Amino acid sequence: MEITRTDKRKKYLQRTIGVILLLVALNIAASYIHARWDLTAEKRYTLAPSTRQLLRGLDAPVNIEVYLKGNYPAGFRQLADATRELLEEFQQYGGNNIRFRFTNPGTDLPDSLRMSFQDTLMSKGILPFNLQVQEDNSDAYAERLIFPGAVITYQGREIAVNLLKSQGGLDPMQALNSSEALLEYRFTSAIYQLQQPERPLVGYMLGHGEPEGANIYDALKTLHEHYQVDTINLKHDAFIPEEFDAVLFVRPLETFSDQDKLKIDQYVMNGGKVIWFIEPLNASVDSLRGRNFVAINRDLQLQDLLFKYGARINPDLVMDLQSDMIPLVVGHIGDKPQIQPIPFPYFPLLTPGNSHPIVRNMDLVMSRFAHSIDTIKDDNIRKTVLLATSDHSRTLSAPVEISLESVQQQPNPRDYRQRHVPAAVLLEGKFTSLYNHRISTEERAALKSATGKDFKASADTVNRMIVVSDADIITNAISQKSGPLQMGVNEFNPQYVFANKEFFLNCMEYLTSKAPIMDTRNRELTLRLLDAEKVKRDRTKWQLIAFAVPIGAILLFAMVFQFIRQRRYAAA
Repeated sequence: MEITRTDKRKKYLQRTIGVILLLVALNIAASYIHARWDLTAEKRYTLAPSTRQLLRGLDAPVNIEVYLKGNYPAGFRQLADATRELLEEFQQYGGNNIRFRFTNPGTDLPDSLRMSFQDTLMSKGILPFNLQVQEDNSDAYAERLIFPGAVITYQGREIAVNLLKSQGGLDPMQALNSSEALLEYRFTSAIYQLQQPERPLVGYMLGHGEPEGANIYDALKTLHEHYQVDTINLKHDAFIPEEFDAVLFVRPLETFSDQDKLKIDQYVMNGGKVIWFIEPLNASVDSLRGRNFVAINRDLQLQDLLFKYGARINPDLVMDLQSDMIPLVVGHIGDKPQIQPIPFPYFPLLTPGNSHPIVRNMDLVMSRFAHSIDTIKDDNIRKTVLLATSDHSRTLSAPVEISLESVQQQPNPRDYRQRHVPAAVLLEGKFTSLYNHRISTEERAALKSATGKDFKASADTVNRMIVVSDADIITNAISQKSGPLQMGVNEFNPQYVFANKEFFLNCMEYLTSKAPIMDTRNRELTLRLLDAEKVKRDRTKWQLIAFAVPIGAILLFAMVFQFIRQRRYAAA
């Protein structure tokens, strides 16, 4: 039976309609069913389970405004693209509860309003970045002030997020790569904080000469931004209330009595978290004003308590060839002194000790007169070194004579043979009481009368505490011009910011957070960079290849096609 032309047209029309209907059905199905495959080696586009659970549990919209829109250099465009991709991934799990937009702060505003708007961003905690960009085919540099940050709003509350981590000793491209690796943690942590009906309660311990002045301003200000903060006077208060999620000891100067230590001990036995910033010797930056001094033991009487928990802060000082600078007079020009910054080995720059979430992807931490920490063998307590010295360090036991004149001499590397001396340690496990079998019946009765609870000889659950051997990590310098500076800033070089605040906040979050948000800090992205020298050397060759090869391929295809066409029709 012969098929007519009309039948063929009907058949083609039916096929066309079928294909169109199939495409429409696929598009409708795709809007309801999502499937994505992350083929990257480091699972760059896969969110952590805790992040997915957090986003699915949102009960109100989260508005995110990112200040990374504009004609920026390649590195910042990459950070902006990574941020956009992450927030789009957030929308896959948060749905309409995740809303974001990218803006350029003050682009279309007059100068006065733009400056006011930028001041507002800085007051919220978004740090500006003064970027110097070399113009193409020129030796001139152009300055651009950008704000690599975001403001997240949820149910009338807001929190600022810095997307660019401090560079510290990192290469700029490595810093941008580390910033990209931390994006999920920064956004997830901020959303989690906004969701909490009440912020954790942190206690700042007093009673033993702890600092209360301007040199602790930034630490207390930082705590107030993220936590509820109250003070506890250990000498006057009968006990440490369990309502405190964590307590903070910062550079106590006076001896602790057994009654003081019993209060701390029972707080720990009942699940309380403690972070110690303890300095056994009386070395301080203020002591340097006399050009030289002798550091001696303060005799705080805390050795036995910390020893029982698994750590010992030694009465010594750490010296390191990887150290911060101090300005010294190295000579005179006429009657004017010549001042030059010189590395001061007693100011070690501490290195993150391992891949723990507290210090993962973190830069160097600035310290002043740090001490070494030993860990005690105890199978029930897990010890994790968070901060340590470099490969070229040494320790000096008390008493230690410190002189500014000594640093003008070139240090002998053979004297710095110690490696990775611990300066901050995380202790985790079921702690046992220092006063087990040591407390009298009368003391037990007094304790129960004050707290309403019996003496506890050991903790029922796994607990955590952090021991740091230098309080200067969280104290701040004071500028005569600007007042209290940010922690981690040398007053003689205020543009350079170390990771002290990041370390402090990470420690507090690890101790107080009830959700596994810190796990997202373990993400590590592999930095795959081109060889800059090779690119520069072979630039012309690859430009020629990129221009000539596609055109040559098209011409070759046209010649072959024309040759085949001529042969076919010539034969016909």
